[in-house]
Amino acid sequence: MPQQERPAHQLAQLVEELRSSRVFAGKRAISTIARQFGGQVPSHGILNGDDAAAIPDGDGYLLLAAEGIAPWLIESDPYLAGRSAVLANVNDIYAMGGRPLAMVDVICNASEERTRAIFRGMQDNADRLGVPLVGGHTSDGDGEASLALAILGRARRLLTSFDACAGDLLVLAYNQKGTFLEQHGFWNSSGERGDLELRGDLELLPQVAELGLSRAGKDVSMAGVAGTALMLAESSRLGLSIDLERLAAPPAVPVEKWLLAFFSYGFLLAVPPQNLAEVQDLFASRGLRADQIGRFRGGSQLGLAMGGVERTLWDWSEEEFTGFGK
Repeated sequence: MPQQERPAHQLAQLVEELRSSRVFAGKRAISTIARQFGGQVPSHGILNGDDAAAIPDGDGYLLLAAEGIAPWLIESDPYLAGRSAVLANVNDIYAMGGRPLAMVDVICNASEERTRAIFRGMQDNADRLGVPLVGGHTSDGDGEASLALAILGRARRLLTSFDACAGDLLVLAYNQKGTFLEQHGFWNSSGERGDLELRGDLELLPQVAELGLSRAGKDVSMAGVAGTALMLAESSRLGLSIDLERLAAPPAVPVEKWLLAFFSYGFLLAVPPQNLAEVQDLFASRGLRADQIGRFRGGSQLGLAMGGVERTLWDWSEEEFTGFGK
């Protein structure tokens, strides 16, 4: 194949793999909810469809969020499922520029052994992240085991999914030191961080919001970098180009797996160009990276670029992803 045709061929393959992935299929299911609730704007004027519901309260906002854990993870590793439930919820609050206050859980149809493992996982990560589990609900039955967890937080200023602007830079803030758990598609970069270190890393997100360095962002959760970026662009009703040559995947991790990975610590931020250096310095002060990997633009297409070639991964105006862009 001629050299100039290789990037186009590689991008075409990558687009196909991402679009057909289980990760993308799971997020597209959200569109059912968007059709019912996406057009509703509560009386306080903050849109539905973000990582957490933002409820005006005094000089800030209460944040309320919930996450369900995939049954296959509960089945294969209930301890990790418990840890992941806490992690996903805590990250949702920090992704909104908030600080978590407390959590409650719901466990259904799990065996006694599996329930104990889930509880251990939740408690270990709750202690590690400094967020108390204050209650919940457990029930027995013959159906598939399920786990969900809800969290309450508070923010002074918000990071939202709806406020990226054309010209903003897409910045991936993450810890580059970690281990890729391929079976679960999970980038575990928290194992080597002490509890206080990890809490300090998370504290950077409300700092970014309160300093006015960004108004929009999301945590890199089960949608991976690609799906999370698409949700952020769709919700903000913008196009976006991701430069794969700026995406510093670990040498042993293929780019398609890196784009779909769930990060234990990873956030996408929409950063005005004049704020990039300050954001990068803030994360670098804790040994973390804040890499510019793309740029928001007008339109509705999310493109992947490499070697001077760009291919469209998704056009949310023609095919909704979560549906919250409408």
